[in-house]
Amino acid sequence: MAMRDRAPSRRSMRLADMIQRDLAMLLVEEVQDPRLELVTISGVKMNQDLSIAKVFYTCTDDPARREEIALSLDKARGYLRKLLGHRLKLRSVPELRFQRDTFLEDMVYAG
Repeated sequence: MAMRDRAPSRRSMRLADMIQRDLAMLLVEEVQDPRLELVTISGVKMNQDLSIAKVFYTCTDDPARREEIALSLDKARGYLRKLLGHRLKLRSVPELRFQRDTFLEDMVYAG
């Protein structure tokens, strides 16, 4: 089995869960951007060395709004990372990379 094919470690899954939970709370409590009001954090996947967190989110179907949301999340990335560091008390906070979660759309349109 190749190194990158290994199942995620328990530590990686626990960190991903904490990041997902806290990011969702931060979007509600701290971020003042109205474009991010209807964004839901649907999952987080950590890379092997826990330095990057791929954050999956769901949002509206409107393509123009989706673009605004993607830009807003990208703009808030540093701020969210700083707040996460304070909440989780991590020595090293992973880089956040936001990606729209298309799982449900793929399931609906695939069948």
